[in-house]
Amino acid sequence: MTNEALQELVGNWLPELEFTEEESQFLNIHVSPQNLHTLMSQLKSNPETQFDYLFCLSGVDWGEKLGIVYHLESTSKRHIVVVKVTTEDRENPVLDTVYDIWATAEFHEREVFDFFGIRFNNHPNLKRLFLTEDWVGYPLRKDYEDDINMILH
Repeated sequence: MTNEALQELVGNWLPELEFTEEESQFLNIHVSPQNLHTLMSQLKSNPETQFDYLFCLSGVDWGEKLGIVYHLESTSKRHIVVVKVTTEDRENPVLDTVYDIWATAEFHEREVFDFFGIRFNNHPNLKRLFLTEDWVGYPLRKDYEDDINMILH
């Protein structure tokens, strides 16, 4: 399915979605946190999209907003899409888990929680993955400061 066909199909599901190609070969879909789980569920289960493979889930600090970038592929339809979701709540960032849709998200979401502090509603085992439980802060946030371990140039 072409990016244009994907945009037309998915755009009919949720009118609030924003689409870009952002100098990428893949269609980028921007979704609000409240519609994230609905969109992701439909992307996987719809017979025309069948995005059965979550091959990348990355946390991002865009300065004012924290968010997630998901890369999805349909191994049967041979198309790829990028889904982006953001939250402006840097004090208590919370998004819905997609673990119940793609089990591989379990460890990716734990990594994002560990390094960015984003919590995931309904995650089965949300705890630090790499850092110790007593670690203070989230080292991949742009506002993170650690005077002891910082490398200065």
